[in-house]
Amino acid sequence: MDIINNSNYKIILGSGSSRRKELLEMTGIKFTVNSNPVNENFPESLKSKEIAEFIVSKKTKPFREIVKENQIIITADTLVWFEDKCWGKPNDKDDAKKMLKMFAGLSHEVITSVGFLTSNNFEILTEVTEVTYKDLNEKEINYYVDKVNPIDKAGSYGIQDWIGMIGVERIKGSYTSVLGLPVPQVTSQILKIINENL
Repeated sequence: MDIINNSNYKIILGSGSSRRKELLEMTGIKFTVNSNPVNENFPESLKSKEIAEFIVSKKTKPFREIVKENQIIITADTLVWFEDKCWGKPNDKDDAKKMLKMFAGLSHEVITSVGFLTSNNFEILTEVTEVTYKDLNEKEINYYVDKVNPIDKAGSYGIQDWIGMIGVERIKGSYTSVLGLPVPQVTSQILKIINENL
């Protein structure tokens, strides 16, 4: 990632997510974090990836006034789409258990949208990954939720957690996108922005 680090661009992660920070750190890209909490409500008329893209645009809004030349501000949102409905973070442990019972033995989509804001442009890339769970039993679900308490996770689980290890039979798409940031696509987009502005 020397091309990025040696360019005159400063990368800013506009997210308070420790998981996204960790994923971006693993690339070797130098960046700073500056997050603004935003209300993640969205119009009911939106579906699937439209929701993630709408929320990313909302998350980017506070940065539009302050973005400087040679800055790339990255925002992101991850949600679960299942049975024509958006599943975000659970309200409590009972809600988390209900969600995981619904996903058991079936496939759902994990959608991550990433926004790239520069002083003269804003682009969004979206990754849709299909995740298929085995038929989880009640003991497995209760053990995971009581042990991990995944109320800060979209869809009530982290694929890197115990439940992902024993429960996810297959995924079709980007693994890092399910974690919260599609890393190969993000690094490619940063390089594209830098190269376009050389």
